[in-house]
This record gives sequence, C-alpha cells and structure tokens, in this order.
Amino acid sequence: MKSIIRLTVFALLFAAIAVPSIHAQLSDSERGVLIQRLDARAEHFAALSRQIWEFAEVGYQETRSAALLKEELRAAGFEITENIGGIPTAFSAQAGSGQPVIAILGEYDALPGLYQEAVPVKQPLRNNRPGHGCGHNLFGAASPAAASAVKEWLTEKGIAGTVRFFGCPAEEGGGGKIYMVRAWAFNDCDAVLHWHPGTENRASLKTNLANMTGKFRFRGTAAHASGSPDKGRSALDGVMLFTHAIELLREHVPQTTRMHYVITSGGDAPNVVPAFAEVYLYLRSPEMATIDNVWPRILKCAEAGALATETKVELELINSGYSILPNDVLTKQIERNLNVVGGVSYTPNERAFAEALRQTFVVEAAQALGNEAKVTKAEEGISYGSTDVGDVSWVVPTAGFGTATFVPGTPGHSWQSTACAGMSMGHKGMMVAAKTLTLTALDLYTDPQQLVAAQKNFESRKSGNQYRSRLPADQKPPLNYRDKGN
Repeated sequence: MKSIIRLTVFALLFAAIAVPSIHAQLSDSERGVLIQRLDARAEHFAALSRQIWEFAEVGYQETRSAALLKEELRAAGFEITENIGGIPTAFSAQAGSGQPVIAILGEYDALPGLYQEAVPVKQPLRNNRPGHGCGHNLFGAASPAAASAVKEWLTEKGIAGTVRFFGCPAEEGGGGKIYMVRAWAFNDCDAVLHWHPGTENRASLKTNLANMTGKFRFRGTAAHASGSPDKGRSALDGVMLFTHAIELLREHVPQTTRMHYVITSGGDAPNVVPAFAEVYLYLRSPEMATIDNVWPRILKCAEAGALATETKVELELINSGYSILPNDVLTKQIERNLNVVGGVSYTPNERAFAEALRQTFVVEAAQALGNEAKVTKAEEGISYGSTDVGDVSWVVPTAGFGTATFVPGTPGHSWQSTACAGMSMGHKGMMVAAKTLTLTALDLYTDPQQLVAAQKNFESRKSGNQYRSRLPADQKPPLNYRDKGN
C-alpha cells in the first residue's frame, strides 16, 4: 500500500512540475562541461583513492577511510549524518533541498590477506595484511566525486533536489547496508545509483546471488592427544564432520547454489586435542526461497558433527542479503551516459603493465586487451557474486554499472586486482564511473518523469513480493566479524 501511495504522489508531483519551462534536459554541451570539470579534479580524487588503498581497512573497521571521506564532503558543503544503524563507520552526506532525493552509494572496506604493491608481479610474496582486491578504494572515491559535481550543478542552475552520498561499510560479507536499510536510511530516496570496479564498462541488468553466512563454533574438551586422547573431545573433529556433510549436501541442492567455507580456527598444537574450532560459511543462491530451504539443512549438518563427536556447536549469524532487483529505466539512463563518457585509454606504460599482469593469470584471460576502451551492452542474467546493495534495491529503485578499473580478464578478489586498484589505470576507470554517475543523477533531476517510470518498473519487478530481512530484528551489526572466535 505504501508503494502505491508513493507512486501516486510521484505522478501528481511530477505531472505538476514536468513542463518544459521548469527544467531543461542536459544538452550535449552541458554534459561536456561536466566531464571537463571532473577531469580537472581527477588527480585530487586519484590521491583520495590512493589514501584509502593504503589504509586498507576491513569491514566495520574503516575508521580512517570513513573519516577521510567525511572530511572531503564537509569541505564540499555537505551535511554529515554519522553512526547510521549503530555503525560507527556508516554515514550519509547531504546537500540541496526538496525532491527528488537521489542517492549515490560508496564503499571502502578491504579484504583480508590481499595486500599487494601496485606492480604486475606478486609483491610481497607472503603477507596477511588486508588489501583492496575488490577496488572499494576506487568505489569510495568516485562516488563522492560525483556527489560533489551534482551538488555544484544543482546550485548553479537553481534546480530543486537533494543529493545524498551514503558511506557504506562492510560490504564484503558484513552486510552494512542491511542495517542501514533497517534504520530507514533509504526510505525517502527516489532512486539509488551505484557502481563497482571491474574489467569492463557495462551497465547492469543482471541479478546476482542472495546469501546467508555464519560462523559455526565447536567446543570440546582438551586433552593430551597421545597420552590421554580418550579424555578429549575434539572440536576440530566436529568441524571436519560438519564440512564433510556439506560436501555431500552439494549433490542435493539446486545447481546454482554455492556453499563455501574456511576453517578460521582448528586448534593450536597437534599434541593437544582441540577444545575450540570454527568454520566461517557462506550459502548463496539466486532466490531467497532457496536460501530458506537449504540453510536449515546446513544447520542439521552442524548438529550432526557435534552429535557424533560429543562436542557442542553454536552459530553466530553474520549476514543474510537479497539478490539485486534490477531496474530497466535507470539502467537505460546509465547505459546512455556510459556511452557518452566512453571507456579507458591506456598509455604505453599502462599497456606494458597490463601485458605483464596477464602473464600471471592461472587461466587464459577471457577478455582481450582493448576491452577496457569499449562500452559493452547491458544484458540480463545472473552474476555469481553477492552484495548488500541487493537489500537496498528491494526498498527503492536502484541501478548500477561497472567500469574497467582492472586489466581485462583480471580475477576479482586477487592480488592482481589489488595492484590495479592502486595505480593509474584503476584511477582512470574510477573517473569513468564518477562522470557516469554525475550525468545520470542530473538526468533524473532534469527529467523527473524518469523517476515515475523507474518506480513503476520497481513495482513490476517485485511482482508483489515484499522485502523481509532474514536477520533477527534484534540483531546488532557484527562489528567484529573479521575477528576469529574463541
């Protein structure tokens, strides 16, 4: 009912204002001016991105990265709202006034163990430091660049509307946006735009995988592993039986289902029966209904491991997120502007870097060099990652795209992608994103009928389904989810 009322309000509001004399759509020359302005600030935002790349802070611990972005946006005249959803590193930055409210998402968390210097060979050879293997340092810098450009343009032209940047922590498995959704952070937004670093320039009509994740902690009894093994009950044995049961379960779930895990703790010494062991597990599938069916079976596997080994198991639920709900109308606008902006052009040094990096790939790259300069047509389908943007897309019309920040063919979450994210080719792809976000947001302000159409498409795509988070209503953000249990 709320959505129907909102759609009616949209129609009445924009019927009143959508007359030619109010807002003229952006001309080609105006788009050119906006692109030139962002080009003039490219070095500034590259430096901002590089600082976040060097901080490399994991989810919910992005203190310096969030502070840097808040400082940047305050200086640009934005009002900051902090601690959204009880998360110290979640914030929003707002400028302008009135309707419509267009939001731009930003992320800035790094991945454990993926530190890498910005060179095309593995350096250092051994490390356990975090690194930006998903390019969120680029994501974190491009989106404020776009928000600032939008603010300036609205002010200059005297156009009504609010631009809001959301600083979103812990996308890598921590579900930061889910708690921001729960705090009603997006409910007054008319559209949400996002992007992601990648290996090609493409607007996205694809959905992805919903997920459920948790840490399974087994507790047993320590004993001398040789002198008195009968007095011990191995938590590690419980983990091994649990994970063996998961391997058998793979045969009996839908084919698009993914289950993967790491043993984050398996004991401290071979001659001590482990009293504690922990598994961090992900379940993914395109449909939340499949998650609902398979997750209870995973719980039974854990219970079986504990029963057989006379240990106890407890679960800390970490995350549960929806798959992305695409929006055809917003995606069409993004694709149009991505074609205006164009792709990435490598210098001779960057091409040499790319060729050297491609020699390190385990399998032959599916994408050829030169792909970074093209804009690829949007296609429907499924991508096999997950993101908490999915939850946002189920409460407000949302659309996104990728740009070629990484060498074509680079695997995600790799040392190679970390290297690209810290150097010039990553920065170039980042500015393609900033320009595309800016132009698309301004299209929505100057042609508000697009928002009416986007809302209709949003309702159609939902097909009567309602968003319902699978996280318990009283669950707090797992601020220490990157720590190992004990």
